[in-house]
Amino acid sequence: MVFIPLPFVVAILLVVLLVTVVRRNDGEPANLPFLILVLASAVQSTLLGLRWGYGVQEVMYGTPIIAACVPPLAYCGVAQLVRRSRFRPWQRIGLHALPAVAIAALLVVRRDAIDGALILIFIGYATTILLLMRPGTDALRIAPFEGAVPAYRAIVFAAAALLLSSTIDIIVIVDLAVGGGRHTPQLVSVGNVVALIIIAIAGAAASRSRTPTDTAEPTPTPPPAEPDTETIARIRELMEDKRVYRDPDLNLDRLARKAGIPVRQISNAINRATGKNVSQYVNDYRIAEACALLSDTDKPVTAIMLDVGFLTKSNFNREFRRVTDTTPQAWRAKTAKSA
Repeated sequence: MVFIPLPFVVAILLVVLLVTVVRRNDGEPANLPFLILVLASAVQSTLLGLRWGYGVQEVMYGTPIIAACVPPLAYCGVAQLVRRSRFRPWQRIGLHALPAVAIAALLVVRRDAIDGALILIFIGYATTILLLMRPGTDALRIAPFEGAVPAYRAIVFAAAALLLSSTIDIIVIVDLAVGGGRHTPQLVSVGNVVALIIIAIAGAAASRSRTPTDTAEPTPTPPPAEPDTETIARIRELMEDKRVYRDPDLNLDRLARKAGIPVRQISNAINRATGKNVSQYVNDYRIAEACALLSDTDKPVTAIMLDVGFLTKSNFNREFRRVTDTTPQAWRAKTAKSA
């Protein structure tokens, strides 16, 4: 029977995942770093299989370089959902290529320092990503509110997987020093593959949160800071009178431009006044209208979902349950009986 190492199986599954994600873009701008992240994870898994499954030692020169590319790709994917970059594309590529360049240099001058350098790269980027995510879903100011929650969770999982990978590398170093490397093949081939799976799946999930091209009004000059009550009143006017929540591409940046109020001022005001993040606040309006339409009309649930600004059933059902503690179908049945 032909022996097929686990990393090869994982690589095939990751390629299938990549193809699936690309096909689901539906013409929306792709989060290219996340897609490259999935591809890099598949390549890395293949190289791990060659080295630890078939003893092909030559791939040892490629695995640390590709490994050094994974954290920057995760960070760049997150950055596309967090903020508009002030750097030009070639500047961003040059900046985040430095870890891979440094590892390539160490392969030539000091190979014994590679493991330590990779650990620092993984921990550094994971920490940076988690710091970016401190405001919660409000950190994803460019991601549409409709998919902000799953994107946020996927990003946190990706950062945790980077930390997991660095932890495995530390354990491998200890195993080599203390146990002569008895458990190193299992730790690398299984432990790092698991980390790659988590990173790739998280990247694929986060990539589904679109980064729409904004052709809306230009960013206004920030007005003087105003009390929370005035900020909330302005946002409530946009929600209740103009029903901007129906826009499926509505995000924190776009809402700030429509309101003429800085992003952070909106986020802080809503958080202090309601105890919710902006994504939850906007989705509350969407669910409120959905409840009314379910009660007062015979429109299909899917049509109502689209009318109020949701694009996927999973996000709609999750937010509907958060607000009402029931499903759309159960809500319609309950209100029909009480009518």
